[in-house]
Amino acid sequence: MNRDKTDLKIDRLSFQLGMINCFAEMVANGVKSLAISPPLRPEDYEAVKQASDKIVKAFGIKSYLEKSLLVTDLQSVDFTTGRWSILYFEEDEVIRTYMGLKEKKSELEKDGRYGQEARKQISREFMRLLSYPDDKIEQILSRPAPKSPFVLTDQEGEAS
Repeated sequence: MNRDKTDLKIDRLSFQLGMINCFAEMVANGVKSLAISPPLRPEDYEAVKQASDKIVKAFGIKSYLEKSLLVTDLQSVDFTTGRWSILYFEEDEVIRTYMGLKEKKSELEKDGRYGQEARKQISREFMRLLSYPDDKIEQILSRPAPKSPFVLTDQEGEAS
């Protein structure tokens, strides 16, 4: 039997909550100013909401339900289509900056000025908000396509 991933049985909700807990800890400890849950089916959000709220309270941070995550060169459109994400942050300025970035992208699109350079700049600003180092941002932007963050599971959260 030749498998690229693992024979582990990983249930989707536990996997998602593990990621959420880890990202919340990173925000609480100043490693990231903004963190994003894995993309959640709406019904999965309803299943993890109470646990996410408990994690947020325990770490003393804040969260925001995003039903239309900003799409950049960090992730593909398919990554977020039909999905919700929970944004985790400590400072209100972070969520205001995120919302401003979404608005900026929307205005550029509406004006027909959202070309390759504008897309890369929005992507850079988004990744900086996520506390990515500049050298990694440039490395990510040089890729021909976004790389999937799912290693042990597929996007649906099923073991692959």
